[in-house]
Amino acid sequence: MSTPVTEQAPPAARRNPAGYRGTKVRRQRVRAAWTFLAPMLVALALVAGWPLLRTFYLSFTDASLSDTAGAALIGFENYLVYDDGAWYGLLADPVWWTSVWNTVYFSLVSVSLEVVFGIIVALLLNAEFKGRMLVRAAVLIPWAIPTIVSAKMWAWMLNDQFGIINHLLMGLGLIDAPLAWTADADLSMWAVIMVDVWKTIPFVALLVLAALQMLPKDCFEAAEVDGIHPIKVFFRVTLPLITPALLVAVIFRLLDALRVFDVIYVLTSNSTSTMTMSIYARQQLVEFQDVGYGSAASTLLFLIIALAVVVYLYLGRRQLGVDQ
Repeated sequence: MSTPVTEQAPPAARRNPAGYRGTKVRRQRVRAAWTFLAPMLVALALVAGWPLLRTFYLSFTDASLSDTAGAALIGFENYLVYDDGAWYGLLADPVWWTSVWNTVYFSLVSVSLEVVFGIIVALLLNAEFKGRMLVRAAVLIPWAIPTIVSAKMWAWMLNDQFGIINHLLMGLGLIDAPLAWTADADLSMWAVIMVDVWKTIPFVALLVLAALQMLPKDCFEAAEVDGIHPIKVFFRVTLPLITPALLVAVIFRLLDALRVFDVIYVLTSNSTSTMTMSIYARQQLVEFQDVGYGSAASTLLFLIIALAVVVYLYLGRRQLGVDQ
């Protein structure tokens, strides 16, 4: 009588059955993940990938808003070209470099202030007090208001003729005459930073508050029993534990700040003192109808944001000790 033939497992499975099953299950999970992600990736390629590639292509052409189909390739002339003893192009335009500096300055200052005040607000909301849930809901109101609406609201309040901000400051004796917050080159950048910080503090505070809610209570109770000062506990215990949440908040806010457009355009329009890279690109594309030159500005904006994100993520991984 013949004996039944049994399927032989691979040598690796005979040596480590659990490892073989784990590898097989892992491959199945990876295939399932790609299957579910495929529709989203296709949609993302159509919605974001194609316009991005189109922008890259147009940046090497002389396309205009009235005739994009008949554009001719001109190489890197939109970026930089030497002609008749002078340099021309985007990289030789002082207004472009002013917009780059304005964008970097706005991003660094606004995100830094948002992180500091966001942590303070989160610590306050994490404390036990009566009506805490109501206060938490009220804090989110600035973030819930659309940016265009909040920017227009602040434009009225900062008006130098009838704005309530000047009225209050003059009533308190802090200023003698109304200030042109959005027209004065020395004040306009700080005005837009103030509005942006007011709107986005709740976003940072919400992420930090979520991290604070997940912290273990025993270490804080032990520190309280040992009589350690709360400030020392914050910098030695709380801050390192909420650093991953802070990294997420900063990267999202940095992305928004580097491509900021709406709040600055509503408050100061095309003012050179507050012009960012997005506003510069929009001016070239729409007002000057130079699609090629505006696409070059948009391409450089994309590359600068991508570089900033890569550097930040690398430094963040180094800070958290993640293996590369």
